[in-house]
Amino acid sequence: MDNNMNDFSMVCRVLGTLFYRPPQDSLLAPLLVLIREGKLAEYWPLEQGALLERLRGDSRPEVLADDYAGLFVGDAAEVSPLRSAWLRTTESEARDFLQQAGMVSPASPADHFGALLLAGSWLEDHAAADEVLALSRLFDVFLLPWSDGFLSKVETSARSDFYRALATMTREALQALREDLDDDGTR
Repeated sequence: MDNNMNDFSMVCRVLGTLFYRPPQDSLLAPLLVLIREGKLAEYWPLEQGALLERLRGDSRPEVLADDYAGLFVGDAAEVSPLRSAWLRTTESEARDFLQQAGMVSPASPADHFGALLLAGSWLEDHAAADEVLALSRLFDVFLLPWSDGFLSKVETSARSDFYRALATMTREALQALREDLDDDGTR
């Protein structure tokens, strides 16, 4: 991935939004149009063309709505998107960290996988001089310890290729983003 931190923010924002918002959410509509029309690839900083094509092939909100609900929504959800469901933690740990990092009112629940990715975008865009430290902590403490299990469960539980591709794409992106943080911390 390019070392441009605007790319870092964009990747976190796009992936976070796709996990955080249901496909029928009107705020997600422009992003789904970009995916469906194959235009996200023009802006995507990672070499993930085949995965973007898989997203594109299965990106209509009406097709994805049932899959999203079955995967992530309610007590019957196949995959909990909450960190506190995967680790022996509480939602307040993530909320406290994000507030200490300067986020006035983190999304609720603050330990939702998508919300944590969106927080990565916010931290990149708004954090002070210690942004690499805050982002490293976000990744090392709040995302990476459970992301592989979560994303693997999404891959095996999803009915649509969209969410299977999204899980693979996100796993690769998290690795690239974390490597960028290491690179930025050594400069």
